[in-house]
Amino acid sequence: DKPYYAKEENMKTVKHIIATAGVVTLLFSAAFAGDSTKTATGEKPKELKPQTVCPVMGGPIDSSFYTDIQGQRVYHCCPMCSAKLKADPDKYFKKAAAQGVLFENIQTTCPVSGKKLQEKTVYTDYEGRRIYFCCKNCIGKFKSDPQAYLKKMDAPKDSKTDSTAVMPDMPMHHDKSHKDHQH
Repeated sequence: DKPYYAKEENMKTVKHIIATAGVVTLLFSAAFAGDSTKTATGEKPKELKPQTVCPVMGGPIDSSFYTDIQGQRVYHCCPMCSAKLKADPDKYFKKAAAQGVLFENIQTTCPVSGKKLQEKTVYTDYEGRRIYFCCKNCIGKFKSDPQAYLKKMDAPKDSKTDSTAVMPDMPMHHDKSHKDHQH
């Protein structure tokens, strides 16, 4: 039989091991707990801000001028910006993504299955667009050919984007970036 002091040393070692294991367990728990908010694909959502400026001209948005495109409602500073957005939507969506801008999502159906969206909980952020899906399986299909699904979603509708729209009591200016309209 071991002397009393040897048993006491063994007990101290065992207690030290148990305490160390407890600390390690707590550290791992804290490290993996973090923010549990994640997208359907597991990535942490980006910190996005609502749109406040026109993606085309950079001016303050006017809620009466917008384009519905690829499941997003994009507001403009004036009616003339709609045509530029529709001519090259990727350019403006990528620009907005780089600035952390989130456009208003107006989707009602999944771009892959065509099913009506019951809840908007399954999504992925793709180059400035938040795209919602009916299920996680559709995200993978979307990512295999995003442009095809974006085109499928693309049914632009405009509000007050007629090129002849004129705002009263404002002089016209004719620089090339704002041809035939006023601010």
